[in-house]
Amino acid sequence: MKLLKHIIFFLIINFGSLALGSWLMENGPRTVWYQSLNQAPWTPPGWAFGIAWTFIMVCFSIYLGYLFIKADSVKLKLAFSLQVFLNVIWNFVFFNQHLIALGLVVISALTVVIFTFFFNNFKTVQNKSYLLLPYMAWLLIATSLNAYIVLYN
Repeated sequence: MKLLKHIIFFLIINFGSLALGSWLMENGPRTVWYQSLNQAPWTPPGWAFGIAWTFIMVCFSIYLGYLFIKADSVKLKLAFSLQVFLNVIWNFVFFNQHLIALGLVVISALTVVIFTFFFNNFKTVQNKSYLLLPYMAWLLIATSLNAYIVLYN
């Protein structure tokens, strides 16, 4: 029961942060500005982003449920809060403010935070850490997409 409460808590926080980020980007991918950018040839179709983020946040919430039961600490709460902040603010920085280079810094920092979660907490939750792999893979793709835009626009 405790695990389920943790997972539901993190589902609410994670999907709430996705909703806030989506609101802050003001139709970002559908804007003329974004569509006019020179985008990477490996850019996924728009529909893939919603599916990917839904799957990622479900996996991440389950992972966090297990992790916080075993290792609830101030340091862990701060790391999670930083992840939420970076995940939300990237949408605003990149899509709303069109600061693509700063967006690359933000998404790179988010990537480092998630990889740090994986490596620093692997012993604590062991195989449950593999629930982070979709997030890690997607961030590598997203970072490469952002970097391509910085380099070729």
